[in-house]
Amino acid sequence: MAKAGNAILHFDVRRAPKRGFLLDPSSGILMGPDDKITVDRGGSIVALDCSWKRVDESLDAISRHTRLQGRTLPVLLAANPVSWGKPGRLSTSEAFAASLYILGREEQARRVLSSFAYGDSFFSLNKEPLMAYREAESNTELSELQWEFFDRPNVP
Repeated sequence: MAKAGNAILHFDVRRAPKRGFLLDPSSGILMGPDDKITVDRGGSIVALDCSWKRVDESLDAISRHTRLQGRTLPVLLAANPVSWGKPGRLSTSEAFAASLYILGREEQARRVLSSFAYGDSFFSLNKEPLMAYREAESNTELSELQWEFFDRPNVP
Protein backbone atom coordinates (compact mmCIF):
# COMPACT_ATOMS: atom_id res chain seq x y z
CA MET A 1 0.00 0.00 0.00
CA ALA A 2 2.80 2.40 0.89
CA LYS A 3 4.69 1.72 -2.36
CA ALA A 4 1.57 2.69 -4.29
CA GLY A 5 1.17 5.87 -2.20
CA ASN A 6 -1.95 4.62 -0.42
CA ALA A 7 -0.58 4.46 3.13
CA ILE A 8 1.97 6.10 5.34
CA LEU A 9 4.24 3.70 7.19
CA HIS A 10 5.21 4.41 10.78
CA PHE A 11 8.06 2.33 12.17
CA ASP A 12 7.90 3.99 15.59
CA VAL A 13 4.53 3.71 17.37
CA ARG A 14 5.17 7.03 19.10
CA ARG A 15 4.90 8.68 15.68
CA ALA A 16 1.62 7.00 14.77
CA PRO A 17 -1.47 9.18 14.37
CA LYS A 18 -2.98 10.22 17.69
CA ARG A 19 -6.62 10.65 16.66
CA GLY A 20 -8.77 8.14 14.88
CA PHE A 21 -9.22 4.40 14.82
CA LEU A 22 -7.02 1.36 15.16
CA LEU A 23 -8.25 -1.66 13.23
CA ASP A 24 -8.34 -4.29 15.95
CA PRO A 25 -10.12 -7.60 15.28
CA SER A 26 -10.64 -8.11 19.03
CA SER A 27 -12.06 -4.68 19.92
CA GLY A 28 -15.71 -5.72 19.89
CA ILE A 29 -16.77 -2.32 18.49
CA LEU A 30 -17.58 -2.24 14.78
CA MET A 31 -16.20 0.33 12.33
CA GLY A 32 -19.28 1.85 10.78
CA PRO A 33 -21.47 4.85 10.10
CA ASP A 34 -21.06 6.23 13.61
CA ASP A 35 -17.32 6.65 12.90
CA LYS A 36 -17.65 8.46 9.58
CA ILE A 37 -17.67 11.97 11.06
CA THR A 38 -14.36 11.41 12.88
CA VAL A 39 -12.65 10.28 9.67
CA ASP A 40 -14.30 13.05 7.65
CA ARG A 41 -12.84 15.54 10.15
CA GLY A 42 -9.30 14.19 9.69
CA GLY A 43 -9.18 11.23 12.05
CA SER A 44 -6.91 8.44 10.86
CA ILE A 45 -7.52 4.79 10.19
CA VAL A 46 -4.51 2.84 11.44
CA ALA A 47 -3.87 -0.74 10.42
CA LEU A 48 -1.06 -2.95 11.64
CA ASP A 49 0.89 -4.97 9.14
CA CYS A 50 1.78 -8.05 11.14
CA SER A 51 1.23 -11.77 11.24
CA TRP A 52 -2.03 -13.01 12.75
CA LYS A 53 0.21 -14.90 15.17
CA ARG A 54 1.62 -11.59 16.50
CA VAL A 55 -1.53 -9.47 16.36
CA ASP A 56 -2.10 -9.33 20.14
CA GLU A 57 1.48 -8.31 20.84
CA SER A 58 1.39 -5.64 18.10
CA LEU A 59 -1.98 -4.23 19.22
CA ASP A 60 -0.75 -4.02 22.80
CA ALA A 61 2.33 -2.04 21.73
CA ILE A 62 0.40 0.57 19.76
CA SER A 63 -2.38 0.83 22.35
CA ARG A 64 0.16 1.80 25.01
CA HIS A 65 1.42 4.75 22.91
CA THR A 66 -1.71 6.16 21.25
CA ARG A 67 -5.28 7.06 22.07
CA LEU A 68 -6.65 5.49 18.93
CA GLN A 69 -10.04 3.85 19.41
CA GLY A 70 -10.14 0.16 18.53
CA ARG A 71 -12.54 -0.94 15.83
CA THR A 72 -13.24 -4.26 14.23
CA LEU A 73 -14.94 -4.88 10.91
CA PRO A 74 -18.20 -6.64 10.23
CA VAL A 75 -17.76 -10.09 8.73
CA LEU A 76 -16.19 -10.19 5.27
CA LEU A 77 -14.43 -12.92 3.29
CA ALA A 78 -10.69 -12.78 2.68
CA ALA A 79 -9.53 -12.85 -0.93
CA ASN A 80 -5.80 -12.88 -0.21
CA PRO A 81 -4.01 -16.12 -1.19
CA VAL A 82 -3.11 -17.06 2.40
CA SER A 83 -6.65 -16.92 3.81
CA TRP A 84 -8.87 -17.01 0.71
CA GLY A 85 -12.54 -17.49 1.57
CA LYS A 86 -12.04 -17.41 5.33
CA PRO A 87 -14.46 -15.10 7.14
CA GLY A 88 -12.69 -12.33 9.03
CA ARG A 89 -9.12 -13.38 8.13
CA LEU A 90 -8.44 -10.26 6.10
CA SER A 91 -5.00 -9.04 5.16
CA THR A 92 -4.00 -5.57 6.34
CA SER A 93 -4.76 -4.14 2.91
CA GLU A 94 -8.18 -5.82 2.77
CA ALA A 95 -9.11 -4.55 6.24
CA PHE A 96 -7.95 -1.02 5.41
CA ALA A 97 -9.87 -1.00 2.11
CA ALA A 98 -12.99 -2.47 3.76
CA SER A 99 -13.01 0.25 6.40
CA LEU A 100 -12.75 2.92 3.70
CA TYR A 101 -15.56 1.33 1.69
CA ILE A 102 -17.84 1.06 4.73
CA LEU A 103 -17.23 4.75 5.49
CA GLY A 104 -18.36 5.70 1.98
CA ARG A 105 -14.95 6.03 0.34
CA GLU A 106 -15.35 3.36 -2.33
CA GLU A 107 -12.99 4.95 -4.87
CA GLN A 108 -10.22 5.23 -2.28
CA ALA A 109 -10.87 1.64 -1.15
CA ARG A 110 -10.55 0.35 -4.71
CA ARG A 111 -7.37 2.37 -5.20
CA VAL A 112 -5.86 0.80 -2.06
CA LEU A 113 -6.41 -2.73 -3.38
CA SER A 114 -5.65 -1.97 -7.04
CA SER A 115 -1.98 -2.88 -6.62
CA PHE A 116 -2.80 -6.35 -5.25
CA ALA A 117 -3.58 -9.30 -7.51
CA TYR A 118 -6.53 -10.23 -5.26
CA GLY A 119 -7.97 -6.69 -5.09
CA ASP A 120 -10.80 -7.20 -7.57
CA SER A 121 -11.58 -10.61 -6.05
CA PHE A 122 -12.03 -9.02 -2.63
CA PHE A 123 -14.69 -6.65 -3.96
CA SER A 124 -16.38 -9.44 -5.97
CA LEU A 125 -16.49 -11.87 -3.02
CA ASN A 126 -17.91 -9.20 -0.71
CA LYS A 127 -19.99 -7.14 -3.13
CA GLU A 128 -23.38 -7.49 -1.44
CA PRO A 129 -22.27 -7.21 2.19
CA LEU A 130 -19.99 -4.23 1.45
CA MET A 131 -22.79 -2.35 -0.29
CA ALA A 132 -25.19 -3.10 2.57
CA TYR A 133 -22.63 -2.18 5.24
CA ARG A 134 -21.99 1.16 3.49
CA GLU A 135 -25.72 1.91 3.52
CA ALA A 136 -26.27 1.10 7.21
CA GLU A 137 -27.59 4.03 9.24
CA SER A 138 -25.78 3.16 12.48
CA ASN A 139 -23.23 0.79 13.94
CA THR A 140 -26.08 -1.01 15.73
CA GLU A 141 -27.84 -1.63 12.41
CA LEU A 142 -24.54 -2.74 10.89
CA SER A 143 -24.00 -5.20 13.72
CA GLU A 144 -27.24 -7.02 12.93
CA LEU A 145 -26.91 -6.62 9.16
CA GLN A 146 -23.79 -8.79 8.93
CA TRP A 147 -25.79 -11.84 10.01
CA GLU A 148 -27.98 -11.52 6.93
CA PHE A 149 -24.91 -12.53 4.89
CA PHE A 150 -22.95 -14.74 7.27
CA ASP A 151 -23.73 -17.35 9.92
CA ARG A 152 -23.89 -15.98 13.43
CA PRO A 153 -21.21 -17.63 15.59
CA ASN A 154 -22.39 -20.07 18.24
CA VAL A 155 -21.82 -18.48 21.64
CA PRO A 156 -22.22 -20.84 24.60
